[in-house]
Amino acid sequence: MNNNRRRSFRPRSQRNNFRRRNGSMNANNGTNFNSNGNMNFNRNGSMNNPHNVEKTVQKFQQLAKDAQSNGDPVLVENYLQHADHYSRRLAELNDRSTNNSDSEKNNSVSDTSIKDVSKN
Repeated sequence: MNNNRRRSFRPRSQRNNFRRRNGSMNANNGTNFNSNGNMNFNRNGSMNNPHNVEKTVQKFQQLAKDAQSNGDPVLVENYLQHADHYSRRLAELNDRSTNNSDSEKNNSVSDTSIKDVSKN
């Protein structure tokens, strides 16, 4: 046997390419994105649940406390910035939910007023 001999390079076939695991390019009309243009957004969690966002804020606040006790001011600031971001996201979700509930109340009031008018 001749083990010192170099083997010639054999390229992989296109069907084994890691970028094409979702099927052929024709199956998804030549794009790798879903309708919103960002394939991984929904898969990684979009943080639309206020309970999850609140838990994330608490997690980063606790991480900041732990970093403070370890004496790392840069890491403390980093964690506090993350906590601030998620607290703003939580406020946005709470504001949106109150606006939706207010609009539902207004719609129900207007529906009853229309029914009252139609009775007369």
